[in-house]
Amino acid sequence: MNIGQQILFFVSALGAFNGMILSLYLFFSKRKKTLPTIFLSILLLTLSFRVIKSVFLYFHPSLPKIYLQIGLSACFLIGPSLYYFFRSATQKLTTIPDSWKWTWGALVGIIILTGIFIPYQTYPDTWKHTITYVIYGQWMIYLVATGVLLKDVLKTFFVNAAALNETDKFWLLLYLSNCAICITYILSWSGVACYLYISGPVLLSALLYLAIFYQLNGAKFENTRLSIKPEKKKIATTDALVWVEKLESVILDKKLYQDPNLKLNDLAKHINITPHQLSQLLNDNVGKSFSTYINEYRIREACKLITCNSHLTFEAIGYEVGYNSKSTFYAAFRKVKDTTPALYKESLEKSH
Repeated sequence: MNIGQQILFFVSALGAFNGMILSLYLFFSKRKKTLPTIFLSILLLTLSFRVIKSVFLYFHPSLPKIYLQIGLSACFLIGPSLYYFFRSATQKLTTIPDSWKWTWGALVGIIILTGIFIPYQTYPDTWKHTITYVIYGQWMIYLVATGVLLKDVLKTFFVNAAALNETDKFWLLLYLSNCAICITYILSWSGVACYLYISGPVLLSALLYLAIFYQLNGAKFENTRLSIKPEKKKIATTDALVWVEKLESVILDKKLYQDPNLKLNDLAKHINITPHQLSQLLNDNVGKSFSTYINEYRIREACKLITCNSHLTFEAIGYEVGYNSKSTFYAAFRKVKDTTPALYKESLEKSH
């Protein structure tokens, strides 16, 4: 090997070796082990086995088939390890559910039975053209499932990356690097980009050192934004009563409900609070949405007009109380009074 190949071999092998050491440390450490820690140690161990196989095969193509089988078999557990790491972290589980035990038992059983009855040494073509399809296909399925678990963090990353904390960054690093490693192996195996084969080990080395960096900067394996929602600050009862009274007064005195273009922001300005506070006040303290709250004022006024102004058409009444179309007025009237304007007027006439 020339000096460039020696450096590449050293970097790649070092990543795999460090991955195994870190995996064993996490698993056998005396400190209390959480489920995310256990699954992370399995993930690092399986990635390390897969990478070691890649490194030695790249520099020694005559590697015995048993090592190829071990590397590919370990690859079958990478996707599940990643997925269950995030499942256990986001759900804050302390014990492994029985369904997970059955799943992992089935995965390990498949690896053992396949290795016994279809060894790579005897069936190399089956491994290359069938089993490898299954392995990479399963890995991709688990990556997609993990992406669904991380949809909120991924959305934050693309919309406002500055809002990510250190744990979010660690999680994204772990997920995206696994995606990158998987893609490089698939592209290399499929023949699309064979030169990428050694990229997997290099990516693992980068993953390990960046992960250590984020850990030193306060990243945690679990208990992130996905599992804990911040408690919403409630409006004090005394403040809420004052605001509700002020709100009712300004709506009636200025007849704001008659404005068909009235918005939440406009109403908030009249009582000197923010739109967010007004929305919270209506939802939490009044128990109604903004549209429902305003519609009730409009329909209440419409009922008065139906009672006292028999010469006005229903359409005219709707425009008078703040609706810009007859259909909108009828829909709101039915929703609030559970009847139509005509039937409401008819019931009034019958009662008299």
